[in-house]
Parts: sequence; C-alpha cells; structure tokens
Amino acid sequence: MGELRHRSGETLKASFRVLRDQPGIGIGLSVVVLMLLAGFFLPLPYSPTRPDPLNVLQPPSSLHWFGTDSNGFDVFSRTIASAARDLPLALIGTLLSALVGVPLGLLASTKGPWSERIMRGLDVFQSFPLVVLAIAIVTLMGNRLENVIIAILIVNVPRFMRLVRSEALSLRESRFIEAARAVGATPLRVMRKHMFPNVIGVVLSQTSLAAAQAIGIIAALSFLGVGVSPPNPSWGLMIQTGVRSITSGDWWVIVFPGMAVLIAVAAFNLVADGLQMRQENER
Repeated sequence: MGELRHRSGETLKASFRVLRDQPGIGIGLSVVVLMLLAGFFLPLPYSPTRPDPLNVLQPPSSLHWFGTDSNGFDVFSRTIASAARDLPLALIGTLLSALVGVPLGLLASTKGPWSERIMRGLDVFQSFPLVVLAIAIVTLMGNRLENVIIAILIVNVPRFMRLVRSEALSLRESRFIEAARAVGATPLRVMRKHMFPNVIGVVLSQTSLAAAQAIGIIAALSFLGVGVSPPNPSWGLMIQTGVRSITSGDWWVIVFPGMAVLIAVAAFNLVADGLQMRQENER
C-alpha cells in the first residue's frame, strides 16, 4: 500500500513537472475541459434548438449576448451547446483511431512482405483529400453521428499506423530490443513491453493533432450539409448560416462559431506542440 502511494506521488510530481516545463499543455487542456464543461453544464439563456421567429438577426445585446441568426436562434446558446456535440465527436473518433491504428502500426513494423503491401495500400488511401473522403463516407453510410465518428476513424487510422510503424522500425535495432530477443522474449511481448512504451509519446502528440483535425472535419461536414443535422447545434451549421447573412453586414452570426472552432483547434495544437517539445528535450 505504501509503495502504491509512493508511485502515485511520483506520478503526480512528474505530471506537475511536465505542466511547469511545457505550459502550453496545461493551457490547451484547460481550454478543452472548460469548453466541454460549458457545453454540458452551463445554463443557457435560450434553447439552442427552438428558434424565435420574432427576433431574427438581432445584433449582440444584453438580451442576446452573441445576437441571433436568420432563423431566430440565439447564437450564444448554440455556440456553447455545439461544444457538447462537436468536441465529443472529435475526441471519440480520434481515440478510436489511436486504439485501432497503434496496434496495427506495431504489427506492420514486423518484417514480412505483407506489412510493406499494407503500407503501400495506405499510401493510395491517403492520396485522397481528407474532407472529400469523409464526405464520401458519411454520404454513403448515412447522415448519422456514429457515421461521422466512423469517418474520423477511417481517415485517421492510417496516420497512426504510419507514425507508429516508423517509430517501431527505428527501435527494432536498439540494444534493449536485441537484449529482449536474446533472452527469449516473443515478438508480441517485445511489442507490448518494449516498443509500445517508447512510442506512446509520439502517439499522444499525434492524438492531439488528430483531434484538432477532427474538429475541422466535423465543421466542414456540417457546413456542407452532412454530419450533424439541423436543428441540432453544430459550429459548422452555424457558420453555414452565417455565410448567408454576412453579405448583409450581420457579422456576429459567423464570427462567434468561427472563433469557437479556432479556439478548439488552437487548444489541441498547443497540447501537441507541448508534447513534441517535451519529446525533443528528452532525446
């Protein structure tokens, strides 16, 4: 019990040292957590799914802090509520991508003709533009939230596979890997006990980058009419509505959801940059 407490204390101290040395990680994580908490728990002044046709395109005021759009929706309420939909979609899709891509990347690092063929197939797969590929997937499978997650999964798995395979190949000739093989460790044990702990750093960094990319994909899908369906709130849908209104000078309809997307993407990128800098310092 005492040893367990000691290890927990050491883990906490190491975490605090990381946040102290790389404040961008803490700032980015704090922004994402605050956006999630606001989306799920912040009391909203108006319903994000019930428009008020008598108050359309009202500028920001004490009654409507971010104004209203052309349908009479309160922009502030929908901007906050969208965080509870877009961020979980991005995080779930990205985490599933890592859970699938990391083991496949480790397996693809083993010597054999089939692993090279898999990577060449991934090259062809990744030659398609990501947004176009995501649109095609959601359109063919149906306009549902679970299909948005599947689209993010399919788009991001090759990235994790390629990254992990590259790192694992560079580790294969390391002395500690050769020592593990010399004492009889099986290939599966080598991957699980020796390779995976040494690629987790780049995986975490790539996860944060992939989450930022997933936010952009979700917004693009909603903007183009696939993914999140109205009247459900989504930053991409709000931007689509704002594009129609901005020509008449109603800037607030597009600015606030656009800022939310930029803040979310910047927060994930801050975390990724901090993790990358930490890795470089440790090398």
